[in-house]
Amino acid sequence: MRIPARFAPILFSGLLSAIMVSIVSAFVLAISQGIHSGFAVQWVKSCITTWPIAFPTVAIVAPWVRRIVGRLTA
Repeated sequence: MRIPARFAPILFSGLLSAIMVSIVSAFVLAISQGIHSGFAVQWVKSCITTWPIAFPTVAIVAPWVRRIVGRLTA
């Protein structure tokens, strides 16, 4: 099953924000509290809490960043 190309910006934003939230949440949690028995559960809760902020942020900011990069590169 392939997703129509018109949904590419939404898919890009969803995947990028999910990957970003997963990595950053795990890193911050490990740094602040260490790896412990409840780490995985706390990490998932953190991801679920922060992803709804990250997704629209990436969706809104990505086009601006693409334009800036286009102007700064040859």
